[in-house]
Amino acid sequence: MRLSRSSRLARGGLLASAVLSILVSIPSSGATAAPRVPHETHPITDRHGDDLELNGTASMITRNTGKRVIQVTTGGYKQIGSAWSTDKVDLDRSFSTSFKAFLHHNRPAGDGIAFLAQGHGPRALGGWGGGLGYRGIRKSVAIEFDTFQNSSDPDSNHLAVVLGGNPDRHHKAVTAPIPLYGKPFRARITYDAGAHRLRVYVQGLYRTAKERLMLDEKVDVARWAGVREGWLGFTGATGDRVSHQDVYDWTVDAPKA
Repeated sequence: MRLSRSSRLARGGLLASAVLSILVSIPSSGATAAPRVPHETHPITDRHGDDLELNGTASMITRNTGKRVIQVTTGGYKQIGSAWSTDKVDLDRSFSTSFKAFLHHNRPAGDGIAFLAQGHGPRALGGWGGGLGYRGIRKSVAIEFDTFQNSSDPDSNHLAVVLGGNPDRHHKAVTAPIPLYGKPFRARITYDAGAHRLRVYVQGLYRTAKERLMLDEKVDVARWAGVREGWLGFTGATGDRVSHQDVYDWTVDAPKA
């Protein structure tokens, strides 16, 4: 793992109290469920990214539509970027997150993005190309949205759960039912800490699109992150193939550490 010297911490307190909400823990299957308490999903990318740490090529920009976007890579060769919420999360408890992504530029393109829960810190940054920006971030659980087929990949349009920061070894990989490149999509990730269940859903952004469950894996997130209190965020990379890789409308419901 490498730490980016170009790391930039966006200052300000506008979102300091509103980035992550505290969830009531989801009970295990044998426990009596507590009354459901309504909670609020907090947006992270709607304003100026005051609670984001941006590393490498990652930056917070405003598109022509006025949408605030984390641009993880900018269309250059061998780029690496990462963006982490600076508020730590209790990874021993349940959380959920959703975001939209638009990976676009040239065809064929590379290499994709990943959502991570990790225990290294808000300056974590990994390898370029097939490393998807997280290779070497060993204390982590990564969910890949991969748009380039390397030797260990099933194809050039797949999702995968990867443990231990090694994208050459998939815990589970599946072909995506929608294009991950060239068209925007929405992803939703839920973690049931009581059952150690990680679920990943994807959905196209067109009127008749339906959300589909793509991954449903038994993973102890806190164990693989190596810490009880860790960080959530994104990495992305390019290699000999390039792309603009944007993440927006990112919201998190998680127990704040």
